[in-house]
Amino acid sequence: MSRTIAFDYGERRIGVAVSDPTRTIASPLTTLQRRAGKRPPWAEIAAIVQEQEADEAVVGLPLDLSGAEGAWAAEVRQFGGDLARRTGLPVHWMDERMSSVRAERAIQGMGLKKNVRERKGQIDATAAALILEGYLALRRNLAAAGETENTE
Repeated sequence: MSRTIAFDYGERRIGVAVSDPTRTIASPLTTLQRRAGKRPPWAEIAAIVQEQEADEAVVGLPLDLSGAEGAWAAEVRQFGGDLARRTGLPVHWMDERMSSVRAERAIQGMGLKKNVRERKGQIDATAAALILEGYLALRRNLAAAGETENTE
């Protein structure tokens, strides 16, 4: 059974999360490192997509508090377009406002004692899981209402 994979694209890290095969549960998977201004680690991304048997992707779209897209959103949209082209996956967009803040609070709430770098990686993967969780919930709600999604 296939899964949905989600990405929280950042300047230095890309958080990755994946759904279970029933697309009910979103779980943090990993965090990929990248250098600011450098291209994403496409070989690693392709390997993860294949290993997880993903058949669709969700990318967190960074909107400002008013809901508008800024310069960073344009770069994230470029990543999503490249992701679709390189993997053949349909890419859905999900508002990611406050996902990193919520992820950091969740990590702190667990009381984990980790160094700063590990914590940042956990936060990015958890943020991707929160983005995916929101997408899966939206999809379930729309299905229950007999509607189709419009996250393109």
